[in-house]
Amino acid sequence: MTDFYQSFRNEIAAGGAVDDGGESSTPQGRIIGVVMLAGLVVLAFVSPWTFVFVIGLLVSVFLHEVGHFVTARRTGMKATQFFMGFGPRVFSFRRGETEYGLRALPLGAFVRIIGMNNLDEVDEADEPRAYRSKSYPRRLLVITAGSIMHMIIAFVLFAGVYVLHGGQYRNGQAVVLNTLDPSPAFTAGITPGDEIISIDGVEVGSYDSIVKQISRHTPGDTMDVAFLENGTLKKVTVTLAENPTVPGRGFLGVFADDWEYRKLNPFVAAKRSVGDIGATARDSFTGMFTVLNPVNSWQQVTDKDAPVEKRPTTVVGMSQVGGQVGRDYGLSGILRLLAYVNVFVGVFNMLPLLPFDGGHAAIATYERIRSRGGRVYRADIGKMVPVATAVVGLLLILFVTGLYLDITRPIG
Repeated sequence: MTDFYQSFRNEIAAGGAVDDGGESSTPQGRIIGVVMLAGLVVLAFVSPWTFVFVIGLLVSVFLHEVGHFVTARRTGMKATQFFMGFGPRVFSFRRGETEYGLRALPLGAFVRIIGMNNLDEVDEADEPRAYRSKSYPRRLLVITAGSIMHMIIAFVLFAGVYVLHGGQYRNGQAVVLNTLDPSPAFTAGITPGDEIISIDGVEVGSYDSIVKQISRHTPGDTMDVAFLENGTLKKVTVTLAENPTVPGRGFLGVFADDWEYRKLNPFVAAKRSVGDIGATARDSFTGMFTVLNPVNSWQQVTDKDAPVEKRPTTVVGMSQVGGQVGRDYGLSGILRLLAYVNVFVGVFNMLPLLPFDGGHAAIATYERIRSRGGRVYRADIGKMVPVATAVVGLLLILFVTGLYLDITRPIG
C-alpha cells in the first residue's frame, strides 16, 4: 500500500507516468491494445458515425498533448515521454531524449516534463531544463497550452462548418418536421414537409409562433389551420387534444423547423465562432459545478426522470450522442459537437486543483507571488496530494455514476 501511494503521489504531482526507461511493451499491454483495436474496428462497421466521433475525440486528446509538448520544447524544457493512453505499454520507441508510444487504456494522454514540482528528482545536469527552473510566463504557457489547443480546435471546427456547410438562420417558414400519430394534426392530414401559414387567421413564420397560438387554447377547442402542401394552399379545422406534458393546454401534435443553413464568408464565420466559444465556455463553467455536485449524481441515479442535461457522462455516453447526432445531421453535426466538447474540456481542465492543468497553473502563480527579493519560493506538493486524492476520488465517483447511467439509460 505504501508503494502504491508513493507511486500515486508521484504520478499525480508529475501529471503522468514516471516509469522512464521501462519496457518498450508488455504482454498485458499488447493484449489490451489488440482488444481495443478490435473494438474500434467493430465500432466502425456497427456505428460509423460513433466511430467518427470517437476518432475525433482521440485526435483532440492528441492535439492537447501536442500543445504541451511543443511549448515545452520551445521554452527549453525537457520532455521525456509522450504517450497516448495510460496503463501498460502497447508499444513505444525513442527519438532523441523522448520516448513516444501507446498505452493500453484510452482514457487520455500525457507528456512527461521533468521537474514539475519539488518532489520530482532531476539530474543536476538537467535542472536548468526542468519545468520548475523556468520563468513564470514560460511555465504558465506550457501548462495552459493544452486548454488553449482545445479552444483552437473548437475555433477551427466551428469556422470550418460555417464556411463549408453553413450557419443556421431563421427563414420565416414554419415547415413541419414531424406529425405525431395519433394527434389532431395527423387526423387533419398535416404531414412532414408541409408549411404552416396561419392559425386562426394569424400568420405564423416560426415554431415559437405556432406554440404561442396553440397555448391560447384549451383541449376541445377548434382551431383553423392554413398550410401549404406541395405548393397548394389548404385549410382545415382541427379539434385540439390535451397536451401530454402541460395539462389544460391544447395540443396539435406537430413539430416544425424555421431554420435554414447559409454558408458564411470566413470573416463572419470567424466572428461567429468566437461568439460560440465564449457562450459555450460560459455555459461549461456554470454547468460543471452542477455535474460535480454529488447530490446531483445521486438524484440522477435514483430518479429516472431527472433532467438528462445535468447528468454526468463518460466517453460511452458522449459517443452515443455523437452517433445520434451523426445520423441526424451528418458530418457537420459531428464537427459541431466535437467543438462543444473541446470547449468544455478546455474549461474543465483549468480547474485550479491537481491533477488538472489548472492546478499546476495555480501552483505556478502562487510560487510567483511568494517569490520576492531574488528568493525563489517552491510550493510543497506533498501537502497538496491529499486534496488531489480527494479530487481523483470525486472524479472516480462521477465516472462510475456516468458509466452506469450511460449503460442503463443510453442518451443517443
